[in-house]
Amino acid sequence: DYGPIQEAGEEREEEEEDEDEPLEVEKPNFEPSGLLAAETNTKNGVTVKHTKPADSRMPTKRWRLYVFKQEQGGGAGESEVLHIHRQETFLMGKDFRVCEVKAMHPTCSKQHAVIQYRLKGGQDVKPYLMDLESTNGTYLNGEKIEACRYYELIEGDVIKLGKSTREYVLLHDQSTADSTLESVQA
Repeated sequence: DYGPIQEAGEEREEEEEDEDEPLEVEKPNFEPSGLLAAETNTKNGVTVKHTKPADSRMPTKRWRLYVFKQEQGGGAGESEVLHIHRQETFLMGKDFRVCEVKAMHPTCSKQHAVIQYRLKGGQDVKPYLMDLESTNGTYLNGEKIEACRYYELIEGDVIKLGKSTREYVLLHDQSTADSTLESVQA
């Protein structure tokens, strides 16, 4: 039942042969896995896709998003003003539990895009836009932007989410009509 009996010398030879073969030992991996960030990056029980960068700062200007919705006939529809200077990050999307800028269009994702204020050049705090791998894309001044990449925003920039007709125009409290027209026409 136990197989042939081997002499003690034979067993030792086999053991020595095993010791000559290098054992593959998995080395420790100290690279960030993202699991800790996923656990800590939640809001109202929802994991947020965006993580604040190290150079995240509160804005120094009072930035605003002027929201314009075009009607189906082409005329101007409703409009509102969103004050986006009270925190470092503003999520845009359909998920009311985590997004500060609500977008209810069917082509908008739950967490569609983010406006992030970042320190630039050691003293200037600038707004940046990043698409959060949305299904239908984010548009800056009519051009589709790459996902997961920051784009610096300037006064007069127009943001659109997906195929929505709603336009978000970025201005601040010191914006003048002349400077806004120049930046939009450029």
